[in-house]
Amino acid sequence: MSVLSPTRYVARVELIDLDALWASGKRAILLDRDNTLVPRDRTCAPASVAAWLDHARDLGFELIMVSNNWHKSHVSRSAGELKMDYISFACKPLPFAITAGMRRLGASKANAVMIGDQLYTDVWGGNLAGIDTILVKPQTTVDLWYTQIFRIFERRALRGLTCEE
Repeated sequence: MSVLSPTRYVARVELIDLDALWASGKRAILLDRDNTLVPRDRTCAPASVAAWLDHARDLGFELIMVSNNWHKSHVSRSAGELKMDYISFACKPLPFAITAGMRRLGASKANAVMIGDQLYTDVWGGNLAGIDTILVKPQTTVDLWYTQIFRIFERRALRGLTCEE
């Protein structure tokens, strides 16, 4: 797998089989906020995402939100509602915030995974940090203007990659 590609590509975060992830040795999950956990056009995560996160905690996963969102109040509110620690203004794809998140969780590269909706921030950042990455489709088509531009290139880069439904 290329450093520019995700380890897996899944339609929605809730479709990631947490039992299989645990069985593969993963113990720490780093998660993007916008359009991964919380649709960009809403302030709260869907109930299905909250339930998925509850199941992750029940299994023993350590969780942290690593978001490029610079509105700390948005990120902290979502993290509080979803019962996890957070890092805002992460500057992904630079790997520093992801590495800091792993340190907070006491995670190693081998037992951590980064999950997000953007190839050029979440996936590249996780790959540069040396951990497995799972790309999910965005929860909504609402995006910041510059993210919409990146999505054009992202669609081209993802051609031929099979998305698990």
